[in-house]
Amino acid sequence: MSPVLVISQNPQVVGLVQQAWGPDGYAIAPAGFPDSVQSLLTHLQGAPLPAVAVLDPGDQVPAALSLAVDLDRNFTIASVLVSDRAAEVGLDAMRAGVRDIVAPAAPVEEMKRALERAATHSGPRVTQQPAPGAPGAVTKRGKVVTVASPKGGVGKTTVSTNLAVGLAQRLPQSTVLVDLDIHFGDVGSALNVNPEFTLPDMAHGPASQDPLALKSYLYQHQTGLYVVPGSESPAAADAVTSKDIVRLLDTLAGQFKYVVVDTAPGLSEHTLAVLDQTDILVLVTSLDVPGVRGLRKELDTLRDIGLMLESRSVVLNFMHPSRGISVTDVEASIGRKVDFQVPQSNSVPISVNQGIPLLQSGSRDPVAKQLRALVDSIDSEEKPGAKGRRFLDFGHKKEVQHA
Repeated sequence: MSPVLVISQNPQVVGLVQQAWGPDGYAIAPAGFPDSVQSLLTHLQGAPLPAVAVLDPGDQVPAALSLAVDLDRNFTIASVLVSDRAAEVGLDAMRAGVRDIVAPAAPVEEMKRALERAATHSGPRVTQQPAPGAPGAVTKRGKVVTVASPKGGVGKTTVSTNLAVGLAQRLPQSTVLVDLDIHFGDVGSALNVNPEFTLPDMAHGPASQDPLALKSYLYQHQTGLYVVPGSESPAAADAVTSKDIVRLLDTLAGQFKYVVVDTAPGLSEHTLAVLDQTDILVLVTSLDVPGVRGLRKELDTLRDIGLMLESRSVVLNFMHPSRGISVTDVEASIGRKVDFQVPQSNSVPISVNQGIPLLQSGSRDPVAKQLRALVDSIDSEEKPGAKGRRFLDFGHKKEVQHA
């Protein structure tokens, strides 16, 4: 049977649910009724979210209805409200997504029928993914799109945020952006968000164990994009290991169509862990000698360690004739074509300072045109990551299967 959570300080109500539903129920009795899933998680102490929640708020009905809205809209968890004032609260409860109202002293059969109806409307639930090949294993995995660069200051975060916003606009709530420049990431600034929770909160604690709990920690941007912001404290970021990152990306890929990752410059241990989970790689460099040389070294290193994804793009940023380097020079240096040429434009620093990505504002600037082309290329990819990722090793293809 589906698990049922009872939130009540009334032993009579807890007993009623236990009699109606059996051993698959569990109860908490917080002094202040939680008004959101985030608040609820502090009382669950790591326990998973249920399929059905029985809400017995006493005189704290507004908090219960607020929680019911959060459970229904964001987690598809059905609620049953316990109240002897059905006539007064019925309309508000219906609007909040409550499936049924049962009196505290109702017969066991009435509570049982209410729970059965609620369980029918609950889900589909998100659970921990079985191991590949195990019974019930999920074969469809979202794509991890990693944006990387050999050095800072090349516009990598601008590309990442616009790419993520562009993908989210195609299909709302399909995309999550992860800031894995763990010490000095500025995705939050680029999107003008001030989140309550950041990367370390999601890498540890309840969010790291339960996909449903994790989703409640994510910040939802106004474009429909979900965000995992970078740490506000370098000390807290130090506690996030490469294993934590692999687990986080694996969980997110099980819930979202696209997981866009903004990495730190260079090839740190964390970035290498991300690359091992990556399906589509976007490499960004600027039109200058240090940037191009750095990109060539990064490509050479990835070839040497067998991490050169076939599904990859090179974005050449800050294009301008006055730079004294041509696209042909860049392609000769890195040994491959440049896929996207993003021109230098005053609209970019304005966009960054405002915290409004160009693709969010609907800009028709030439920069936005190239960024939309990048979004188109990612959205048209038809190589499922769950089937194994292809790598290039010194120009020779080999199949590498990832568990």
